[in-house]
Amino acid sequence: MAEKGKVYSIQKHDASTLHYDLRLEKEGVLRSWAIPKVPPRDPSIKRLAIQTEDHPLDYAFFEGEIEEGRYGHGTVELWDKGSYEVRKWKKNEIIVRINGEKLKGKYVLIRFQPDENPENWLFFKKGF
Repeated sequence: MAEKGKVYSIQKHDASTLHYDLRLEKEGVLRSWAIPKVPPRDPSIKRLAIQTEDHPLDYAFFEGEIEEGRYGHGTVELWDKGSYEVRKWKKNEIIVRINGEKLKGKYVLIRFQPDENPENWLFFKKGF
C-alpha cells in the first residue's frame, strides 16, 4: 500500500549557483536533492539530482535570505509545493506520485554509478 500525503516541495535556491532543491518527507525529515536545472515536466527530459543532507521538516516551505557566511547563503523561493505518495522506495530507485502545483504525476529518482558517485541520481517524469 502506498504512503499517502507526505510533504513535497521544491525550492529555487540562488546560492553560489542557481539550482532547485527537491524535498521529500521520509521518516520525520526531508530527504533532499539539488537539481542544477529546472525540474522536468516533460517525460523526455532527465535531470541530474545530487543527494544532499537531510533537512528538518519545518524547512519544507522556507522562503527568504540565508545570510552571507552561512551554508547555502543566498535567496530561497518556494518553486512548487504539495504532497506525494510513495510507490517504491529502495536504495537505488524511488518512485513517487507528486501532487504539486507545478509537478504532477509519477516521478522517478534512479541512482546511477552507485559505487563511484552514490549521491548522483537521475530525476524524471514517467509517462504523461
